[in-house]
Amino acid sequence: PPPPPPPKKFNFNAASFSFNPAASSFNPAGAKSVAPPPPPPPPPVPPPPPPPTPSPAPAVEAAPAEDPVPEPVPEPVSEPIPEPVSEPAVEEVEEVTEKLEEVAISTPVPVAAEEAPADPVEDVAAVAVPVVVEEPPPPVDEAAVMKAYEALLADDPRDHYNIVFIGHIDAGKSTLAGQILFLTGGVDKRTIEKYEREAKEKNREGWYMAYIMDTNEEERVKGITVEVGRAHFETEKKRYTVLDAPGHKNYVPNMIQGACQADVAILVISARKGEFETGFERGGQTREHAQLAKTLGVSKLIVAVNKLDCPSVCLPGGKWDKARFDQIVTGLTPFLRSCGYNIKKEVTFLPLAALYGHNIKDVVAKDNCEWYDGNSLFEILDGMEPVERNPLAPFRMPIVDKWKDMGTVIMGKSENGFVRVGDVLQIMPNKLRVKVEGVYRDEKETNAALSGENLRLRISGAEETDISPGFVLSSIKNPVPVVMQFEAQLVIVELLEHNPIFTVGYKSILHIHTAVEECEVTKLVSEIDPKTKEQKRAKYIKSGGICVCRISIEKSVCMETFAELSALGRFTLRDEGRTIAIGKVMKLPKIH
Repeated sequence: PPPPPPPKKFNFNAASFSFNPAASSFNPAGAKSVAPPPPPPPPPVPPPPPPPTPSPAPAVEAAPAEDPVPEPVPEPVSEPIPEPVSEPAVEEVEEVTEKLEEVAISTPVPVAAEEAPADPVEDVAAVAVPVVVEEPPPPVDEAAVMKAYEALLADDPRDHYNIVFIGHIDAGKSTLAGQILFLTGGVDKRTIEKYEREAKEKNREGWYMAYIMDTNEEERVKGITVEVGRAHFETEKKRYTVLDAPGHKNYVPNMIQGACQADVAILVISARKGEFETGFERGGQTREHAQLAKTLGVSKLIVAVNKLDCPSVCLPGGKWDKARFDQIVTGLTPFLRSCGYNIKKEVTFLPLAALYGHNIKDVVAKDNCEWYDGNSLFEILDGMEPVERNPLAPFRMPIVDKWKDMGTVIMGKSENGFVRVGDVLQIMPNKLRVKVEGVYRDEKETNAALSGENLRLRISGAEETDISPGFVLSSIKNPVPVVMQFEAQLVIVELLEHNPIFTVGYKSILHIHTAVEECEVTKLVSEIDPKTKEQKRAKYIKSGGICVCRISIEKSVCMETFAELSALGRFTLRDEGRTIAIGKVMKLPKIH
């Protein structure tokens, strides 16, 4: 009986053994080393004590219990056994403890969250607010949105279109836009007379109508539109927003900004001798603008052949020349078809004279043009089929501009969904939660707005410095994807003379909706045969080719696939001030 207690005492006091239960690898080793010594001592010790003397045995038992332990060999043997075992055990224990510490680092995360609820109260509150914010949209979506949508239609059932005027410089875009505003009552006669006097003083008598749109003094002196002019007019059937884009090649980025907000493009062609040829030849803006308009989502194209009343092309008696009109139509048709336009369904050719307002509001008189039997410009616009707008679709609005005015104000065209005052939305890619405090449409404040409208939204929750053009205001429940690479189908329009091959490593400027970023081609997936549509591998692509490639961007950009939302899935590649390719987004990374 006395020998067994000492090993137990030693085992309890030993730090290594107290830890052994946690270490699975150490238990068996420790058990083997400690278990064998106790059995041998008990058998030899019980036989000697009973024979000598029964009475002194109990008294001696207490003392000899200590004496025999040091004297006999088993005790020294028992001491060295734990020491060598304990040394390796300590190393193993250290390894085990390190592992356990690693596990402890990961496991105590919930404990830390429980222990420190006092410090992150603010964080918890901050997290709780968005959770509360996210709850309102789902239940309100169906009932409240449809109710607001019906109320909006009841208030003004007319459809809305955004019209952009594009074309070569001096084709008459600003004059046409100004004449439209004058004919619809947007500008009174006194203002027109004032502009006429100003133009006369500058020896620019034919420019007075353009002064309605070109409000900047620099634009008036040079006769060149720089910024995108913006105005509104209405007919009995529809509401329109006019976007007057610059025609000079130096301001193509501004033209892209205007065209990406448009549903309809009016391509203004000057019929004056030499001007059509200049605009249509290589390097002229007629070509580039037509390509860009199709790329940027313009569904309808009206080709307005202007200046047919000019003495250089009109017939004797001031009659418009049909031969000149047919020559322009014949020259443009194959080019527009190559851009992707369906000539029969999407393109309308129209003769007019912008300076005097012929064939704009009313059909041109037979005295001037006896061979034209079609409709006037307003009749063509009013006759276009209405665009379907789904109010329950996730909201998307690429931001064109922002400024401070009694809070933060952002401007853009809503491409999808429905927005109301009080909606909580998210600005991507920086995930800013904002609340819509006011909705302005056509310079008037409203409670809600449909997709397709040019809007100004007053928001709270974000500073003007936090927002940049190219960001997208989207719904929280279904945010717009944000990516740094994507797969696209490209049509190579015209490469630069000194860099005539499009291949991996080609760098250019990406224009997608209102965003502008540097990009690089990282992989050529395949080349597409224009006739058979078959795909084959290729190392490079030349001008006029079609390919599927992977493009990486320096900074994250919001976009959708072309199939999901075409307005956010079309893009243009430009290099050294020229459009080199147009394309559509085919695939996005799964995790974005």
